[in-house]
Amino acid sequence: MKKLALLFGMVLMAAPAHADLTHKLSSSVQLTVNAAATNVQRVGNSYSVSGNGVTLDVGGGSKGAADLAVGGLGTLTSGVAGGSLPTAYQTTDGASFTFSNSFTAGDTIQTSAPTVGAVDAYSNQTSTAAGSAGSLAGTITSAGSVTLTAGGAGTSATGQYVSEITIK
Repeated sequence: MKKLALLFGMVLMAAPAHADLTHKLSSSVQLTVNAAATNVQRVGNSYSVSGNGVTLDVGGGSKGAADLAVGGLGTLTSGVAGGSLPTAYQTTDGASFTFSNSFTAGDTIQTSAPTVGAVDAYSNQTSTAAGSAGSLAGTITSAGSVTLTAGGAGTSATGQYVSEITIK
């Protein structure tokens, strides 16, 4: 009996356990309907010329009366170069020569934005119509059940429910 009383006394003297317990609940729904957008990239003007063993003429003469001009972009009109391309004559008949010439006329500079869905005079263009909400919806119940309903084109729905328990 003494042993039982001693054991009972030791149990009564034991300190209670202390712990910090934190429980966090959070939920969110994000519904997005895209706006109409048009993205354009204008291609610029470019000109290059290289060669060896050639005589160049832009003025339209002949090999003997060549002006030795290499050509170029010329005068810009609304952002577009007219280009000035040379005629290449072999400087010495029968000798080796190389000649390369490249010209790209850039896009005309537009002064107003294109309407959505319209194709404007730019080389690289992407146009997307506005999204349609349709039946786009999202709900989260107090039990943590997430329900998302798809909308029309150009929409997205994201839902989350987070339950976090921290014991220190």
